[in-house]
Amino acid sequence: MTSVPAQPTTPRPALAHPDVIGRLTLEQKASLVSGADFWHTQGVPDAGIPSVMVTDGPHGLRKAGGEDAIGIGSSNPATCFPPAVALASSWDPDAVRRVGAAIADEARAEQVAVVLGPGINIKRSPLCGRNFEYASEDPFVAGAFGAAMVEGIQSRGVGSSLKHFAANNQETDRLRVSADVDERTLREIYLPAFEHVVTTQQPTTVMCSYNKINGTYSSQNPWLLTDLLRGEWGFEGLVVSDWGAVSDPVAAVAAGLDLEMPPSGGEPVIVAAVREGRLDEAVLDVAVDRLLTLLDRTGPALAAQDPALDDAAYAAHHALAREVAASCAVLLENDGTLPLDPSGTERIGVVGAFASEPRYQGAGSSQVVPTRLDDALTAIRATAGEARVDHAPGFRLDGTPDPALADEAVAVARDADVVLAFLGLPGAAESEGYDRTTMSLPDDQLALLEQLVGVNDKVVVVLSNGSAVTVTEWRDGTAAILEGWLLGQAGGSATADLLFGLASPGGRLTEAIPHHLEDTPSYLNFPGGDGHVLYGEGVHVGYRYYDTLHVPVAYPFGHGLTYTTFAYGEPTAVPAPDRGPNSWDVHVTVTNTGERAGSEVVQVYVHDAAARVPRPAHELRGFRKVSLEPGASDDAVIPLDARAFAFWSVRDHRWEVEAGEFVIEVGASSRDVRGRVTVTSEGDGAPHHLDATSTIGEWLTDPVGAQVLGAALAAAGEAAGPLAAASDPGADAGWAEMVRQMPIGKVVSFTDAVTRDQVEQLVAAYEAASAGR
Repeated sequence: MTSVPAQPTTPRPALAHPDVIGRLTLEQKASLVSGADFWHTQGVPDAGIPSVMVTDGPHGLRKAGGEDAIGIGSSNPATCFPPAVALASSWDPDAVRRVGAAIADEARAEQVAVVLGPGINIKRSPLCGRNFEYASEDPFVAGAFGAAMVEGIQSRGVGSSLKHFAANNQETDRLRVSADVDERTLREIYLPAFEHVVTTQQPTTVMCSYNKINGTYSSQNPWLLTDLLRGEWGFEGLVVSDWGAVSDPVAAVAAGLDLEMPPSGGEPVIVAAVREGRLDEAVLDVAVDRLLTLLDRTGPALAAQDPALDDAAYAAHHALAREVAASCAVLLENDGTLPLDPSGTERIGVVGAFASEPRYQGAGSSQVVPTRLDDALTAIRATAGEARVDHAPGFRLDGTPDPALADEAVAVARDADVVLAFLGLPGAAESEGYDRTTMSLPDDQLALLEQLVGVNDKVVVVLSNGSAVTVTEWRDGTAAILEGWLLGQAGGSATADLLFGLASPGGRLTEAIPHHLEDTPSYLNFPGGDGHVLYGEGVHVGYRYYDTLHVPVAYPFGHGLTYTTFAYGEPTAVPAPDRGPNSWDVHVTVTNTGERAGSEVVQVYVHDAAARVPRPAHELRGFRKVSLEPGASDDAVIPLDARAFAFWSVRDHRWEVEAGEFVIEVGASSRDVRGRVTVTSEGDGAPHHLDATSTIGEWLTDPVGAQVLGAALAAAGEAAGPLAAASDPGADAGWAEMVRQMPIGKVVSFTDAVTRDQVEQLVAAYEAASAGR
């Protein structure tokens, strides 16, 4: 990333509300860029500016009730939908949009103007305590999830808040740590999801993160909040701080932050800065103008004064939560034991405290008080009949060893025909505010599982966890593994639907599951120390690392089974020039070859066959979820545009598409590629700037540079000295390569045949020849 300027370089926009702002005093303006309290913006009643409420959360409304301002655990009841870790695993943007619209309807009924979500930060490490709030290790998936959620929320006139911008990928030292990340990695991994949501959906607000990026707080980073977000991406909304993220109110406003939440006493500081000439009042006016625009966008929904939702509306939202939850769970393994027969006669042993005490969401600011809560044990008994089902908790959720509970569970397993073992991470194991230190399940649960598989060869493990856990040490003894993640308030019923085949598993992994924590690409650098964390793995995050280095994993990115099978035809790629150069439509026919209905996620990856910079082995660039009846087929079409083939050039500070061959891979996961098709790109045609620091090789691969240098070499003849070796097919190969890697301006240090004046003339000739490009 380039150095951060002291002030934004993007020109200030014209005001949309000049008359209103012109009537405000300096003190009133300063008051409007800070909240009135923990959840409300400041109003100026005399000027007709109302105060509005904003509130969490990303998977359900968390409107604080009572005297507790924060209100965690005491908020008004609302539908708790599956958190992002599960919802994104559906790979179903339409389902995400429907959830967003339902959350917005509940917000309207509660007179909430802005819902503080979605969160789309990249899962750099499985240890991040807040991973349950995030979608994926992949920016394409995160962007698709975020765009669908924002679209759903804003379709009902309620505002959204895209968060946490940017590079907020850990909880350790989150209020001050500097994410030290290089320019290309920032552009290719940590920014694209935000860029996609901003440019396609125009979220009402963007929430800046707590952390620093390369030493500068996000809340006072002019490049991040203004030059990039507004100048480059065209964001038109309001930038709000994460709660307590502002360190310097004046620097924050100057950088492009429009609203500090909650207030920290910054009003008199801002007033003084304006009067002393340290802050241009016109900059303050722009921030106020953006708050007024937010009120314009959310005002009609609030003015509608929607009545409180009745029982029927909440029942419909609960049904939606159940439907969506069933499409989120990922079937990792299955030897044929699943699905169970709901009208069968086999005895079912249900083991594990999570069966009756569900873990359905994460801890922290997103914690919703549900309108109702389904547990899996009750749902299993309702489906199979109570007489078939025995239950033993097996362990305590606080992790305290209890041999008596374990013995009881083993006895239940011994007498059962099939065991459903509900295991997972207790709530205290992962939360906003701190990171995990291990990927393992708790020791007492692992010990119990070892006993269960010792007495029964039909043990189905159902997992409840907000971030990935290792399975390698115990999976071989199991009959099936259903990764349930955190499935929201209806997750218990959805789990029973899946176990008995009333619904077919539709989830796919949005993060690869490694064999060991030590295999993860960020392992040596996470979570950093002394106020810094180095993003040393660069662009090789998640599957980009595992697949490039051929690192074995337990389950690859995109993996997921269902109760049927699918066959893929040969993919084709059809040019789509109407979308611009370097665009193709990828077609592949998918057929349900099994005996049950089911869904498949068709995934498209792109491999750059000959890149000039190190690139991952392949990168996800598109997907489509198809649902098919037995025997049915569908022609899945996945569009790819130029960005699907581009990398970020740190030389030219732009996206670049190289000329050459690209291999398009179509498959069911990053390691289950069913077909490939090669396309040839002519490149983006954008010129590169060459100068004396450019290598001779770079001169020779640039069309104009090669022409200018070639003419100079031809004119010089033998006097060209070592320069000639770079393009002489008869020259020693090693010597020629060394010369090609030499900056052209450095040649003067190694030979008298080339002078500094001649290099300057060469550069001048190049610039003259490039003027028309």
